[in-house]
Amino acid sequence: MYAMLKHLHMTLALLSIIGFILRGVLLATGSGLMQKKLLKIAPHIIDTILLITAIGLMVTINSYPFYNASWLSAKLIALIGYIGFGIIAFKAGRPIATRVVTFFAALGCVGYILAVAITKNPTLGL
Repeated sequence: MYAMLKHLHMTLALLSIIGFILRGVLLATGSGLMQKKLLKIAPHIIDTILLITAIGLMVTINSYPFYNASWLSAKLIALIGYIGFGIIAFKAGRPIATRVVTFFAALGCVGYILAVAITKNPTLGL
């Protein structure tokens, strides 16, 4: 069960990241594809299932953020940062410089999440 959940979680995380980058590129190029229903709905479906698999993995390994797994706490905080930066990056009406900076800040959060997931160390060995 653990292996299946872990591989599904990693696959969904990859799809989520690719989708985020794709939407960023489409936004930057002014593509009308951003208005397609699939590009508006798919991220929510993928991210919801990603969250469900994350909860399943936590229960399976009996590790919980803010209780007994500092690395999960760090990932959760970085996830909140990613969501916040992503909202700002894709919010219409914001200055382009703000949108670009927050897009890359969101990607920075993703990079940190991936590094912590691999090392299980919130300080990344620093």
